[in-house]
Amino acid sequence: MTIALTFPGQGSQSVGMGKAFFGQFKVAKDVFSEIDEALGQNLSTLMFEGPEDELTLTANAQPALMAVSLAALRVLEQEAGLDLKKHVAFVAGHSLGEYSALAAVGSLMLADTARLLRIRGNAMQAAVAPGVGAMAALLGLDFEIAARVAAEAAQGEVCQAANDNGGGQVVVSGSKAAVERAMELAKAQGARRAVMLAVSAPFHCSLMQPAADAMAEALAKVSISAPIVPVVGNVSAKAGSDPAALREALVAQVTGTVRWHESVEWMAGQGVNRFIEVGSGKVLTGLVKRIAAEAEGFSVSNPDDVVSFRTQVVL
Repeated sequence: MTIALTFPGQGSQSVGMGKAFFGQFKVAKDVFSEIDEALGQNLSTLMFEGPEDELTLTANAQPALMAVSLAALRVLEQEAGLDLKKHVAFVAGHSLGEYSALAAVGSLMLADTARLLRIRGNAMQAAVAPGVGAMAALLGLDFEIAARVAAEAAQGEVCQAANDNGGGQVVVSGSKAAVERAMELAKAQGARRAVMLAVSAPFHCSLMQPAADAMAEALAKVSISAPIVPVVGNVSAKAGSDPAALREALVAQVTGTVRWHESVEWMAGQGVNRFIEVGSGKVLTGLVKRIAAEAEGFSVSNPDDVVSFRTQVVL
């Protein structure tokens, strides 16, 4: 089997995530402790105990999801013998998950990753005033049709295809009125449903340019090393290992489309037939089933999953 690791993005957070790893494994506890120290905040307590509305804040959810992913990965390495360099062909992360992927393969230091995601979360939240932007999921449309719907709905405002998640799920992002127009146009084009998303800002569209500028400035101050495993980027939908290009990709993805459908297809085309989602939830595992039906999906979000991995996955 050829393995790729995937790392979840915002929306996969839940109160209690990572708590079992923290309680059972020192390698996991060390990850949470290092991130808490880097941020000067007891983020782990917020993750384990809530409140949910505070955990869901972009500036908290982004480093928190990365923390769970890296803790889960360290446990997989220790308890299941996973060796990234030996066993994994590619890594990829959905939106903020790209930072988790880079930390996993040694391109970013863990503390730097936490601080960058805190800056990213704050900058994305501050880029657009509350209530000005919106995001909506268009279900049952091909990406090309959804992108045309977004362009038609813009009418001088911003409306762009933000996420191509596969399986006929495309998320559009932009000015609230334009997104509402896109929802109506999508239904007229045959979309099964058009659902407004409960998000705090319109991510992955040009309204996020101030956040992209902030990330360019922050990333310029951080060391990025060559990864031990190639990283499939959100914006390029193919693998890369050049540190300068990886840095540019992190800036570009703030305003760019998350090409998840194409990323999974590209990896499958390179021979990947087992996708292992590392971190909170099973969103990406569900998407893999829709995009690459012949591939196996496996999620690792708690210690029981590590036991299952050890018994079911032959490395």
